[in-house]
Amino acid sequence: MPADPAGRRALVCLAAAVFLLGTADAMTGAYLVLFGFDEVGLSPVAIGVLSSTGALASIVASSRAGRGFDRRPSRAYALGAVAAGAVGYAAVSVTRSYAVLLLLVLLPLGALGAAFPQLFALARLVLGDGEAGQRSAPLLRSVWSLAWALGPLLGALVLHASGYTALFAVAAAVLALTAVVVLGVPEPASAAPPSPEGDGAEGAVLVAGARVAVLASSVTLFFTAMFAGSVALPIYVTHGGAHGADFVGLLFSACAAVEVVAALALAAAPARVSQRALITGSTVAFAAYFAVTASTHDATVLLLAQVLRGTGIAVVGAAGIRFFQDLLAPATARATTLFSNATIAGSLVSGVLAGGSVSAVGARPTLALCGLLALVSATVFALASRPARRAAPRPA
Repeated sequence: MPADPAGRRALVCLAAAVFLLGTADAMTGAYLVLFGFDEVGLSPVAIGVLSSTGALASIVASSRAGRGFDRRPSRAYALGAVAAGAVGYAAVSVTRSYAVLLLLVLLPLGALGAAFPQLFALARLVLGDGEAGQRSAPLLRSVWSLAWALGPLLGALVLHASGYTALFAVAAAVLALTAVVVLGVPEPASAAPPSPEGDGAEGAVLVAGARVAVLASSVTLFFTAMFAGSVALPIYVTHGGAHGADFVGLLFSACAAVEVVAALALAAAPARVSQRALITGSTVAFAAYFAVTASTHDATVLLLAQVLRGTGIAVVGAAGIRFFQDLLAPATARATTLFSNATIAGSLVSGVLAGGSVSAVGARPTLALCGLLALVSATVFALASRPARRAAPRPA
């Protein structure tokens, strides 16, 4: 925790904003597909177009907001994103028109996609480059995981009691509350310009664009494996293992609980611990999760494997943000947005990959393929993140 009262207040407001944003995201994300099927009567193709449009709009909105934040840091970007999301979900609650829904995911809900990276970038600048700023990403990531553990349950309660109209109206209200909380975060100071005489740490300023692209691709590979595995796992467990749907829920809840603990442990880790080593090791652990899961249907083993899964997701999700922020300093928003967009790109690829793979070869081979993707991700990241060697000074 920051030592000064203003810093503590800022961290509390940021954590509350991330929790509320994650709750609204989890409430709606868990049931948006069912809404399209049950209420709007959309075909799978139409739902796929809707989802892809929203993801691409989020990437564009996040990128534009990230560039603007780095030029002139302000909480206005996060505030505008969550306010747009509140308006968007309020409109979703009263429409059943596919054309209107497409417009909403393209504009206000697309803008909402910028909120997550903006809050993390805001935290890094507001809390500074000291210990509090360094630990902000894992702390906020643990809060995000907690929101995703509770959000689907809250969404299910609202949906069961009052239907989809109330579900999206509640999500809009939660986002409106998020906007109020963001107002409690102080405006950030401008980031310091990069020094050409840096010490060559993970935040080195002279980073080749190609290297950054390769590092981002490793993040996309990781999250492609994560999202595709989340599609294949319920099929593997219920069809191949003869477990019920309630056991699938137990696995996802256990994973979310591990994520919270792992992210908090990461926040408590000494600053000297290498983020590069943590990310590489956690990605390998994630690959091991897929290997263990694909090898058995035993309920106890599947449940214990969630330790590997949750740790991998939490550490890569939190340490990854911090690594990119250090790598691209002082472009904090650009770095956070790059990581977030690489995650969204993974979700886009995973839908096609998981659907095609499960249809073609089944759930078990798909899980094995996800493990292979995680291993490739670890390898690519480990190679691309090696510290650049400084050229030896020429003799006078």
